[in-house]
Amino acid sequence: MKNYFLFSLFCLTILTACSNQDDPNNPSPKKPLIIAHRGAQSILPEHTLEAYEKAIEMGANYIEPDLVLTKDGHLIVRHEPMLSGTTNVSELAEFTQLKTTKNIDGKLVTDWFASDFTLEQIKKLRAKQAYQGRPTNYDNQFSIPTFEEVIELAKKESVNLAEPIGIYPEIKHPYFHNEIFVNHFMENKLIKLLQKHNFDNAQAPVFVQCFEVEPLQYLNTKLSVKLVQLISTYNINEDGSLDFTVPQGDFVSYGAPYDFYKKGDPRTYEYFTTEEGMKFTATYADGIGPWKPFIISYKTKSNGKKVVLLPTNFVKLAHENNLQVHPYTFRNENAQWSNGNPEKEYHLFFDAGIDGLFTDYTNEAVDALNSWLDKQ
Repeated sequence: MKNYFLFSLFCLTILTACSNQDDPNNPSPKKPLIIAHRGAQSILPEHTLEAYEKAIEMGANYIEPDLVLTKDGHLIVRHEPMLSGTTNVSELAEFTQLKTTKNIDGKLVTDWFASDFTLEQIKKLRAKQAYQGRPTNYDNQFSIPTFEEVIELAKKESVNLAEPIGIYPEIKHPYFHNEIFVNHFMENKLIKLLQKHNFDNAQAPVFVQCFEVEPLQYLNTKLSVKLVQLISTYNINEDGSLDFTVPQGDFVSYGAPYDFYKKGDPRTYEYFTTEEGMKFTATYADGIGPWKPFIISYKTKSNGKKVVLLPTNFVKLAHENNLQVHPYTFRNENAQWSNGNPEKEYHLFFDAGIDGLFTDYTNEAVDALNSWLDKQ
């Protein structure tokens, strides 16, 4: 009887494991997603159709468009509402008078803002490489796409693939945008486009992410797409602990959701690392997107050398609350977790149990995932 019981228990364990791996809603898929952060931006200017096409060619599962609004209410794809860092706007005399100063998440910024441009004017701009030290030979060649153009690209590229290319839009600074327009204007624009393209259901290859909370809670009442709460921290202390105290005059959103701050809510992003915070997040989101040190941090010695610490309980807590974990951002230039060995760094986080990751180097992430899977 004892042997029969052990055999039955073994079979039940195997069946349960297989069932979990085959369940598309299981928060711990065995093969983590590779999310092309702003496209193949290590080679081409970020947030361009050409950069997204290249990332898809390299094997990305998802492409990530950051969304901001134009003056006439169109969702376009830029990393920030500010345009000078990623376009040639400063070189175009006709837009000189549009340079201004605005408050973005508690910081005064002087720049050209997408919200002061019509879509017709945005289409006169050209993208440029935003990351110092990366190729600039494609600067001033590619136009700024709308979100709808990115959706259409993903659908077109998915036609001959076994798995569709997913989109992973981030709503950028919704509090800022909704003060200019009307409440939930930005979210409603997103909803309409997802509905138009039949991307408004839980099975759609879509994750919507945001550093603020209320926009995700609102979307949760309107759509069934997967939602991801992003979290950040201002800095990593020398002992490896995280610093959520943002100096006055800097971006509040480095340390806390800006909508929390505006409402007088004292909770920082540290709250989201606790069991209570995870349970709260699970009431409206399907995943959580942390900066890498939330999962694995490092100490800095007096000689500047980094000592990687053991993984925290972040992934375990998230999975216990049915939240997927997609950390950001993996870059060859700051592979602090592996002494400059990107493949080793990817493996370190795959071993920690993450469900996907954001990378600037899609091809290397795909290669690292394959080599990690070969070892399993």
